[in-house]
Amino acid sequence: MPLKPYVKKFLELSPLENLKTTEDLINYRGMALEMLPLEEARPKVQAIENRTIIGNDGHSIPIRIYTPFGEGPFPLFVFFHGGGFVVGDVESYDVTCRILALKTGAKVISIDYRLAPEHPFPAAPEDCYVATKWVAEHAKELNGDPCNIIVGGDSAGGTLAAAVTLMARDRKTPIISKQILIYPVTDFHQQGIPSPYPSYSENADGFGVTNTHMGLFWDLYLEKEKDRNHSYASPIRAAELNSLPPALLLTAEYDVLRDEGEQYGRRLHEAGVSVRAKRFEGIIHGFLQFFVDQEEAIEALDLITAFIQEKALTPSK
Repeated sequence: MPLKPYVKKFLELSPLENLKTTEDLINYRGMALEMLPLEEARPKVQAIENRTIIGNDGHSIPIRIYTPFGEGPFPLFVFFHGGGFVVGDVESYDVTCRILALKTGAKVISIDYRLAPEHPFPAAPEDCYVATKWVAEHAKELNGDPCNIIVGGDSAGGTLAAAVTLMARDRKTPIISKQILIYPVTDFHQQGIPSPYPSYSENADGFGVTNTHMGLFWDLYLEKEKDRNHSYASPIRAAELNSLPPALLLTAEYDVLRDEGEQYGRRLHEAGVSVRAKRFEGIIHGFLQFFVDQEEAIEALDLITAFIQEKALTPSK
């Protein structure tokens, strides 16, 4: 399907294609915040609370808790923002998390995990795991349903959600009921080396996030070559994907990450994990954040809402 007209217009104005170096990507942190609407123009939820939890080495992990309208107990949706492990924070995803709380009826807990290159792998997945474990341990205090703890995120946040389910399985705690993977990164990509995924060549340039961007993000995220094969960095390289929670997987047609995300879904299915997958046609990476009022994002939010509101499921065996 051709690109949607509103996507073409967005791409004509987007600064993403101008980011060519690792320095450009790091400097984009401030630009992302500049695109946020003013506080008074953002969707209103029942309550927003900023808290800090303590990481494994004693560092602080800021979190932001969004409470939807209602009485609870609420599903607890632990959300990991995107940004290639380098960009993004709870503030840049504030509007997204407000909308997720309002639409799904879940209490959304957004995690401000440490970013590369200052904090390379495994800092981000470890922070996300610690935060998810904290949410599970404080479910009642949060007026949440301890049987419906969901992890999810977009792009690199989808990677971290997948990694946290693997970590929880391997470490035998906490119990995660579902995972929501929104155009996730699932496999290491090296700049200059042909990718086994056709979407890396089909959508290499001109659609926002580029082939080059992904190589640069990985360069900043991984310090050690051996970590390329680590399942918490590249979940698709995990030897076993059994005993993981049911997954909702959303991908975009014009996205370099399309094929690795869909292949991860197939591997989960082959391992006996319940997977619901949807490819959105005519659309690009980041559509849930950039085009929240358009039909594709609305449909994606409807799918996420239905998935979250279902009776909590148990991990596949």
